[in-house]
Amino acid sequence: MPQSRLSPMSKGEFIALVAMMFATIAFSIDAMLPAMPEIGKALSPDDLNKAQLVLTTFVLGMGLGTFFTGPLSDAFGRKPVILMGAVLYILGATIGFLSQSLELLLASRILMGLGAAGPRVVAMAVVRDLFKGREMAKVISIAMMIFTLVPAIAPFLGSLIIAAAGWRSVFLAFILFSLVVVLWAGRRLPETLPQHEQRAFRVPLLLEAAKQMFAHPTVRLSILVQSLCMGILFTMLTMVQQVYDVVFDAGDTFPYWFGFVALMSGSASLLNAAVVERIGMRRMITVSLAAQILCSLIVLILVQSSLSTHFLFYVFVAWQTTVFFMVGTTLGNLNALAMEPMGHIAGMAASVIGSISTVIAVCIAIPVGQLFDGSLVPLATGLFLMASLGFGLMLHMGRIDAQVAAAE
Repeated sequence: MPQSRLSPMSKGEFIALVAMMFATIAFSIDAMLPAMPEIGKALSPDDLNKAQLVLTTFVLGMGLGTFFTGPLSDAFGRKPVILMGAVLYILGATIGFLSQSLELLLASRILMGLGAAGPRVVAMAVVRDLFKGREMAKVISIAMMIFTLVPAIAPFLGSLIIAAAGWRSVFLAFILFSLVVVLWAGRRLPETLPQHEQRAFRVPLLLEAAKQMFAHPTVRLSILVQSLCMGILFTMLTMVQQVYDVVFDAGDTFPYWFGFVALMSGSASLLNAAVVERIGMRRMITVSLAAQILCSLIVLILVQSSLSTHFLFYVFVAWQTTVFFMVGTTLGNLNALAMEPMGHIAGMAASVIGSISTVIAVCIAIPVGQLFDGSLVPLATGLFLMASLGFGLMLHMGRIDAQVAAAE
């Protein structure tokens, strides 16, 4: 890639900016986890489970925004969409800081999610504009390595901010974070999509892309399984703070344990990269889901026993690690499986896949999360059922692929 395409930025500065744009979503979710008890007491004292919606409404907004962000950046350029996304995000965070009701807070989180879709999705498009092949993979890998540190430290940072200035101050941190991104990108990042390559934004084309994708059995099944895997992740995230606080009385140490688990799980992508070429994406996904079925079933059995709470705590930490590890060995592979037959509409396909799978996952995670009753049973049951359904769909995909191969 000629340096002139990236001027005035160096490659190192560019990777750091991309990593920060990737991190917008993780920071917006994980930094809120320590705030959930305070939000519940302040805005929903009669039903503390409703505080979970602060997480899922953000993800819902992000999913909806993902549907449009990619095509909009193809039509108007990368920088305008990044900047407009940041404006929406900052507006949402400002409303969240000022909100006096749970309903207004949830509306602000949807707006933040819509805005966060801009930097996250367009960052990947910018990388594709500037780099190709192995160089692109290297840039993304380095950025993702930096990004993996965010889930590890975000709850700890959130807890420090809350302890110093209350839960509303977390929204000020979100505003500051986004301002850094928007000022950095605005001043230093060049527009990477030439005007002559911009394509008009047309909703009918998006709908036609979705129709084509759901007509293809492998793509359809990949999206459904991706939705279930994301549902497993979001369900764990919505309940995890309550589990530490209510089930194990370990709310004070939650940020440290969460960070430890996030760091341990970071090796999943490395394992996937080392193994996937040897055993294949479909088998990797199937094995990962089978392992999660077993782990969830073991937890369900153990919580019915008379084991000590101290022992069960470490069982839960290990199980949480397997859930995050499963995400690293499934989502990338599922996305690749879904994209493989859609090369002719790759850009729109990426937006449709990301949007539909995220929205379905949120629709699963919200009702399961609201079942939290002070025990691990709803969480373990929900994850067991989702993993089992995903496993069954992967077996069905294998049978379809075998039939297609035989017919050829």
